[in-house]
Amino acid sequence: MARFNGFGPDTLGFFKALGFHQNREWFQENRALYEEQIKGPTLALVEDLSERFEKAGIPLRGGKATLFRINRDVRFSKDKRPYQTHAGAVLTPSGDKKGQGLVYFHIAPAGMKDWEGSPEGSFLAAGFHQPEPDQLHAIRTTIQRDPKAFRALEAKLAKAKLALSTDGQLSRVPRGFDDMKGSAVEGAIRMKSFIVEKPIEEALVTSPKLTDRIVTFVQRARPLLDYGWKALGTRP
Repeated sequence: MARFNGFGPDTLGFFKALGFHQNREWFQENRALYEEQIKGPTLALVEDLSERFEKAGIPLRGGKATLFRINRDVRFSKDKRPYQTHAGAVLTPSGDKKGQGLVYFHIAPAGMKDWEGSPEGSFLAAGFHQPEPDQLHAIRTTIQRDPKAFRALEAKLAKAKLALSTDGQLSRVPRGFDDMKGSAVEGAIRMKSFIVEKPIEEALVTSPKLTDRIVTFVQRARPLLDYGWKALGTRP
């Protein structure tokens, strides 16, 4: 197993150039750079994290199957550009991409925009991303039954300098949760994902210290993971 020593020095430059050269010919000419400086280190980072998490008692793991491909799925997209301009991977309790209660790392140049128009840049995320309707209902119901416990969770995250993202939040409370309107947890009831995020400085992308940063981030986000796993009845 290769150890993670940082992404290659040309990683961010490669993605900037790929954003301009969206064609197979250019990618094939630069495939060796991609394999050596990006794809290889991505897998090494996932494997190192899996080992570190196991030693720390954190039930998250990953491997080749949890790396995201650089080729875009354009079957149902009007935008037919073939390549992603970032690298990313998840670690989950089940060791596959479908598991809920995850950590995700995203490596991309600052200032670029993804295919949906959102600014890119390197970041970490942990939590429950767009859970299935029954899973989302279970988390919302847990909040509804004990708002104080959820507020305590928010306080723990705040102490760790983390806050739940409000991206994609509903404009009104969903059906069945009308009693939460105007409450201290109304915003949480309207969420469709329960995620905390933290940016990664560009200097850290090429450093082996990125592993430590991710482990520390997950330890700080652990209260959110434990809360969600308990709500779903899937505590690892």
